Amino acid sequence: MDEILSIRKDFDSKIENVSVLEKIDLIKSEFLGKKGKLTDLFKKIPNLQGEDRKNFALKLNKAKDHINSLIEKKLNELQGKEIQEKLSSERIDISLPGRPIEFGKIHPVTQVIDEVTAIFGEIGFSVAEGPDLETEFNNFTALNTPEHHPARDMHDTFYLTEDKNILLRTHTSPVQIRTMLSGKPPYQIIAPGRTYRCDSDQTHTPMFHQVEGLHIDKDINMGHLKGVLDYFIKKFFNVDKIKMRFRPSHFPFTEPSAEVDIGYEIKDGEIIIGEGNKWLEILGCGMVHPNVLRNCKVNPSLYQGYAFGMGIDRLAMLKYGINDLRSFFESDIRWLSHFGFNPLDIPASYRGFGK
Repeated sequence: MDEILSIRKDFDSKIENVSVLEKIDLIKSEFLGKKGKLTDLFKKIPNLQGEDRKNFALKLNKAKDHINSLIEKKLNELQGKEIQEKLSSERIDISLPGRPIEFGKIHPVTQVIDEVTAIFGEIGFSVAEGPDLETEFNNFTALNTPEHHPARDMHDTFYLTEDKNILLRTHTSPVQIRTMLSGKPPYQIIAPGRTYRCDSDQTHTPMFHQVEGLHIDKDINMGHLKGVLDYFIKKFFNVDKIKMRFRPSHFPFTEPSAEVDIGYEIKDGEIIIGEGNKWLEILGCGMVHPNVLRNCKVNPSLYQGYAFGMGIDRLAMLKYGINDLRSFFESDIRWLSHFGFNPLDIPASYRGFGK
């Protein structure tokens, strides 16, 4: 119990001295993130019994509420201060002559979704979509996610009903389940869309975008997967050569599973994709687990295939040099004017993909 008090005092000391908004996310992650100090204590609850367990959980929840309350208070304080500073520094002289109308720009996320769709469309993939509100079965159970898997934790998932049956999807993989349940194989789809998780910092937001890929047929293997990813990465980043490696990993819905890294180097402060001695993780993939096929009434002795998933926002950041994910959702017209695209710049193979 003294450990909880010590964490609270440590947090109080740090949050009191914060003077910029950016540091609040770092402090929140330090205490309430996936590997945060207070989050680690929650993992001890299953090892306790009776009243000890109840009292420990109660004190942890009070500490968490205390931390969230002070974070919200500090956020309001600093945001109010920031607004006042902007109002003072960005006053408009209404006596100035009018300015020309600025035409709208295509958001980088929309542009990248169009680019990804065009590239995969060239090699036979069609686009499938599904709802943002999903069932627990489609989001977890059908994807072979065990009942007590950390991915189901309320720290990560936005549940909308008390029985946890309806939630905001945490990935676009449920679209794969809906596709397989709605028809017979073969399937060859990509599923771009919004996803939701309880996370927020420079590289994470509570709502973000992913694209999943699925190809189920007879005699599909990892070689096909590697060929598809090699083709996509070369096209997307406009490079002739790509250095790529597969690292063994684990996902409940694929077996074997792998993380994919691509080579890069830094020249004049810019990331150059393709060659180099550095590695950048870009996506996760693998062969669809037989249990997933069985859950979707597909015979795994006749059909097999691969699946992959990647973050659309991350792809946009890498390709177009955007260093803060949160700026994607701030509705700043100046940012969009800089990073946005001409509405007529529709991605296609004969016109190129992106700037």
